[in-house]
Amino acid sequence: MMLPPQLHKILAVAFFVLPFCAQGILAGFLPKFPFFGDGRDEPQIPALTPLAGYENGDVVHQLEHRISRLEGVLRLNKMITESGGKIFATNGKSADFEATVEKCKEAGGSIATPRNPGENDAILYFVKYFNTYAYLGIKQSLIPGKFQLLNGAQLSYTNWYSNEPSGKGEEECVEMYTDGTWNDKKCNKNHLIVCQF
Repeated sequence: MMLPPQLHKILAVAFFVLPFCAQGILAGFLPKFPFFGDGRDEPQIPALTPLAGYENGDVVHQLEHRISRLEGVLRLNKMITESGGKIFATNGKSADFEATVEKCKEAGGSIATPRNPGENDAILYFVKYFNTYAYLGIKQSLIPGKFQLLNGAQLSYTNWYSNEPSGKGEEECVEMYTDGTWNDKKCNKNHLIVCQF
């Protein structure tokens, strides 16, 4: 069965933010997932109950319906934004640069990397909401003071704060300020985890 292209992104976002929501005040807003055991050691997810008026073959429609509801809840709770086909998400937690990269990878995404003003604004949404800085998926290249994407590609978009980068080779990571501009920074500070899917 072929699933909609956005399905894997939405599911990855959901699994990234649900543990955070379940531990905090947001838990009351999220749908309860009725896990149950059937004699085995592993919990099971029950099968989808067909929506009234739909045949069993329309599972994709049921998934789209349920995912759009979940997406709405996550947007309402300020956990996801979208720009240019990318979904940006946070779990509201902080980590250093390497831990942020790893957390995003574990969730099926990558650290947020703005490639245009719209994507920068999508990340800024979280930075403002949580009133803290966030690391971006940009690091210093082998040439001190020159920055690139994590995959080694050149930056096609930048939004440096005035007179930045200024670390002269000592600050290898890039953080986003609460005004959306960027600063080069050491990689060991804890900043908001923001991932893209």
